[in-house]
Order: sequence, then structure tokens, then C-alpha cells
Amino acid sequence: MTLLNDKIVVITGGSSGIGKALVEAALARGARVAVCARNIEKLQSLFTTSDKLLCLKADVSKEADCHAFINTVTERWGRVDVLINNAGISMRALFEDVDLAVLKELMDVNFWGAVYCTKYAMSAIRNSKGVIAGVSSIAGYRGLPGRTGYSSSKFALQGFMEALRTELLHTGVHVMWVAPGFTASNIRNVARSNDGSAQAESPLDESKLMSADECARIIIDGIEKRKRTIVMTTQGKLAVWLNKLFPALADKIVYNHFLKEADSPLKRGGKG
Repeated sequence: MTLLNDKIVVITGGSSGIGKALVEAALARGARVAVCARNIEKLQSLFTTSDKLLCLKADVSKEADCHAFINTVTERWGRVDVLINNAGISMRALFEDVDLAVLKELMDVNFWGAVYCTKYAMSAIRNSKGVIAGVSSIAGYRGLPGRTGYSSSKFALQGFMEALRTELLHTGVHVMWVAPGFTASNIRNVARSNDGSAQAESPLDESKLMSADECARIIIDGIEKRKRTIVMTTQGKLAVWLNKLFPALADKIVYNHFLKEADSPLKRGGKG
């Protein structure tokens, strides 16, 4: 028996990548799972129907969808023990080239989606003294070139989670975020280009990245142990500490790293 056995776990963005793996990991540990995605047909095609799984359609960028999603969960199961704010999208374009609507979309999904779901789940989680978790990124610690909207949304998410953690310090509610490094998932394939269209391909060799299943296992372990924060991969930990201790050097290293990626926007932007 695990600590998640018979707990009510709510996960956003479960139709691919880390979200899908989180659903599978939570179910494997005996939890009852409610998961949402914008594409309900795809979501339902991924999982076997059971009385321990509730699949719902919700666009987390819309407050009303988040409200309805959480309400359906509490009406069905009466409580929420764990909320994992996982839904997210990325981008790859220079700020000077990008349509500002792309940045707004990233903030709406990555930041506001977490805020909306947390707001409407708050009462239930306070009652259960549960866990609120946010799936952030190394980009929430270190701004990444070509990903201004993504970095901004993850910095905002971590600021929100940290403030919330402090507000709830003496309530029994645990607030945490996790920062995966580069993980094999669909996020880069659907990352937004400068005009908002899907990138449609990954600039990375996905076979060399941490698997979504391994990432989900680390997240679920962290939730069960009520970890404060989790930074994954050696490269990710190095980036966080390097940026903290030697920020000017980190600027150069990060620039050069992303300059080398396939079809890097920095190659088109030049050195000014």
C-alpha cells in the first residue's frame, strides 16, 4: 500500500507526455484520478475506463472550465487530496519576432491555468490538508533565449507557488513545485512558433532525454514525501546553481548552448 492509495489526485493536461505518465503513475499507486485535457477524445483513447479514473474536457486557460472541472471532481468524490498543475505549452522564437498573442497564450495556460484550478480546489485541499503541486521547469529559475514567454510563465508560477506556500504554512497544506530538465514529451512538437503555429518537430534528440515515465515517478515520489522543491537532471541542477552563483557566466553558457540547437532562433537574430 502506498501513501496515495485511495487518495483523490487531480491532474491537468493529461493527454500526452508527463501528464499522461502522471495519470498512469498515480493509478498504479492506488489513487483515484481526475484528469483533464482540451482534447477529450484523445484523453479517453489513452486510458481504460474504470471507477478510479475520471476524464474530463477542460481548457485550463478558461476560468469557467477550471471551475467546472474541480466542481465535477468534488461532486463525484467529495474531496481533493492532491492537485498537480501540469498543463503547459512552450514556444521557440525570438522576442522581437514573436506575436504578443503567443506570450499571452503561454501565460494563460501555464500560469493562469494553475491559478484557476488552485483557486477552485483550495477549500477542498484545505479540508484534506492535501498537496498542491506545480510542474515548472528549469526555465522557471533561469530565463532561456527563444523562450521568453515560457520562462516568464514558469517564473510567475514559481512566485505564485512560493507565496501560496507561505500563506498556507500553518494549515497543513503542502505546496511544492518540480522543475524537470529536458524530458522526452510532446511539448516541443506543439511548441508555438513566432506566429503561434505549432513547431511540429523537436530541436532535440528525444531519445537521449529523461523519459516521461521517469519524470512522473520522481514527481509522485516527491508528492508522497512532501518535498519542498525538486530540480531534475544533473544539467538542470547545474544550470540553477550556476545561474545563482555566477549569473554573468551563465548568460554566456546558456546563449552558446541554445545557439547550437537545430535551427536555433539565435542564429537568425545574430549578435546585434
